Amino acid sequence: MADQDTEKKTQEDGSKPQKTSRGRIWPWLIVSAAVLLCAGSGFFLGRIFGGPAKSNQMDPAGQNAPVHRVDGKTGGPTADSKSWYYELSPIVANLDEPGVTRYVRVTLTLEVSGRISGKKGVPFLDEKKPSITNALTIYLASLTLEDIRGDKNLKRIQTQILDILNETLFPDAKPQIKHILFKEFAVQ
Repeated sequence: MADQDTEKKTQEDGSKPQKTSRGRIWPWLIVSAAVLLCAGSGFFLGRIFGGPAKSNQMDPAGQNAPVHRVDGKTGGPTADSKSWYYELSPIVANLDEPGVTRYVRVTLTLEVSGRISGKKGVPFLDEKKPSITNALTIYLASLTLEDIRGDKNLKRIQTQILDILNETLFPDAKPQIKHILFKEFAVQ
């Protein structure tokens, strides 16, 4: 009975009965251990069953074919590939702007179809460089400053250059240049 009287006094005072600190820590320890166990097992299962990461370079078109870069100066590809790249020298042309002298400097990289091997394609493109430079200079000289502003216009220019080069290099054959990539496009 004396125990009941002391309980009533503590409850009448408004104070709550005290819990031990152990009672408050155990739920947090259990939850923390469960979270760590799930995260750790997910990590290790992912490492075991995930497989090795692929490090092949993919072509810009998003296809799953490996691409090998070929510079005009270094020769053909050494690995099997579906397409390869050929870098052109910078081309400078005056823009069609009356009263003001403005020019554009463009450096292009051509993505060439794998139907032409790099060993045969590089000498062919080297031989055709004067024709390529001439066609690009004439086309760029016909552009105005407004024609080259904005990303939509640059995409249109890429498409038109692609058509011009395929027409110049392969007039009666299937187009062999897949994409035109801008390495430099500077306007002064």
